[in-house]
Amino acid sequence: MTATPFITDASAQLPGTDIWFALPAGFSPIPMGELQSSGIDAGTPDGDAVLSSLLATAGGPTEQQQLEAMCAPVRRMMLALAATGVIQCSVGLHTDDEGDGRLLLSLFTLAWRRLPWSPRSIMAARIAASAENAVHLEMLELPCGPGSLVETHVAASDARLGERLLQVSAYVPYPDGERLAILNLATPAVEHADHYRALLREIAYLVSFDNPLSPESDKE
Repeated sequence: MTATPFITDASAQLPGTDIWFALPAGFSPIPMGELQSSGIDAGTPDGDAVLSSLLATAGGPTEQQQLEAMCAPVRRMMLALAATGVIQCSVGLHTDDEGDGRLLLSLFTLAWRRLPWSPRSIMAARIAASAENAVHLEMLELPCGPGSLVETHVAASDARLGERLLQVSAYVPYPDGERLAILNLATPAVEHADHYRALLREIAYLVSFDNPLSPESDKE
């Protein structure tokens, strides 16, 4: 069996990096720093350029039209996320193999939240229990420590995204017990909740607070 290939983003080796994770195929990173510093707004040429690389992944004219229709509300979502402290964002584009073959769009984000110190298992349980309108909640035992996963359905702010959005969030406390990594996956494909929940669970399982690319990690 051939090992699954991984592409290492340059951010993985930046000084001060304190969390590492891996995303499956179909996700394209969005330059959050450029969005925050350049003042890109929806509908501008620069704003269009942020997601233009995704158009190349569409299989044909129909898929490209679908993706173009999705881009405007997704751009606005990204700008809102940049203003709330999200530090990493990726757009997911996959084909609905179990339905009509349409494109399924999702948005993955990573954010930090600072909280009063508490044991990591208690922090993970407490933040999950405080989630409003949760339709699914579970505790996670991850290689990096305890965590929790919550699924919620929220009203979409843009009619082109449908009536509801599915949001799956994984909460992973940092070892110091004072910070919480929040991994979030949002998509209008609410009918595929089981698949997206499993997807985020797999991403959370790969979270590491120790650099897996360091020479020391190869010796373990």
